[in-house]
Amino acid sequence: MKLLLFSTIILPLLELNAARSNIPTTIYKKRFFGARGGSTIVQEKDDEDAVINKEVMALEKYRMEQQELLQIRSIILSEALAERGLPMKTRTEVSTVVGKEEPEVIDWDCAMSTTKEPKTCLISFDAEPHTKVIAPIDTDMWISLAVLNRLRRKDPTKIEPMWYSKYAILKSWFNDESSNYCILQHCGVEGIVLAILLNNPQKSVVLKSLLGIALSGMILLVLPLLNFIVNRFAVSSLVWMNWMKWARFVHAPFPLKLYLAQLAWKGLAKVFNNIEKRVRDFLIELECTILEERMPLTVGPGSQQINTNSEEDEEEEEEEYSIDSDSDDDSDSDDSSDSDDDSDSDFE
Repeated sequence: MKLLLFSTIILPLLELNAARSNIPTTIYKKRFFGARGGSTIVQEKDDEDAVINKEVMALEKYRMEQQELLQIRSIILSEALAERGLPMKTRTEVSTVVGKEEPEVIDWDCAMSTTKEPKTCLISFDAEPHTKVIAPIDTDMWISLAVLNRLRRKDPTKIEPMWYSKYAILKSWFNDESSNYCILQHCGVEGIVLAILLNNPQKSVVLKSLLGIALSGMILLVLPLLNFIVNRFAVSSLVWMNWMKWARFVHAPFPLKLYLAQLAWKGLAKVFNNIEKRVRDFLIELECTILEERMPLTVGPGSQQINTNSEEDEEEEEEEYSIDSDSDDDSDSDDSSDSDDDSDSDFE
């Protein structure tokens, strides 16, 4: 009878009280039926702390995983934006290899590749005859000057790995603001204008603006001819005999007209980009020609003439300085003799 009373009345009441107080049923039963003393209470607290610690650890693990996923997504997004030309740091720019030294800022040597004294090239193995090659000073890792400049304009990320990333080539030879070894200082005014037009191809507003102005001017020049051709075409019998074929586009709904206008705009933008690419390639070749003509030779055939010319200039400057000093000495002696004569006359 007592067992039946316990199972039918007391146990349901315990479960109901445990549900109301948000306490697990097993713990509540231990509290009700357990022996009096501190040992069981300490054990219950330990169990509760263990459960709480497990929940906290699970929450921290979840947050850490979400943080790692967020960082991975941000890296992927920055790589994609950098490929589209936006100024974003990429993984290769911010990563450093353990034990890797910083690229060295270095001077250059320029030579002429001839049939008698051919030079090697890091890209084409052998440089073309009668072309200038350049290399880091006191090394024989030559590369054609035109090929180097062309590669700098089209894909600058491939330049420094050719020298195993030991030398900061772009910073040393093509940065006129922070380097004393910049080769662009030999290009003159034409090189400065070309650098303004060609730098930052993704943001080249100057070249696109000038190209747009030039195309607009050409359209304005031929506008009367275009107007005459369009008018003759619009009133021709060929157009109106095919009225049933193109009338459906005239009376088409506005979304379709907007879509056709978008396609036409994309086609014009593609044509404009192709024209810009051809103009940019022409300017790059012009810059390569200027570098080939004005780059001074430092080693090999042709460099002795430059050295003799510089020595002759120094000798002429020294002669002018000596002549000036002699004339100054003569004038000082004349002044002193005149002062002596004046003093003698005053004494008399």
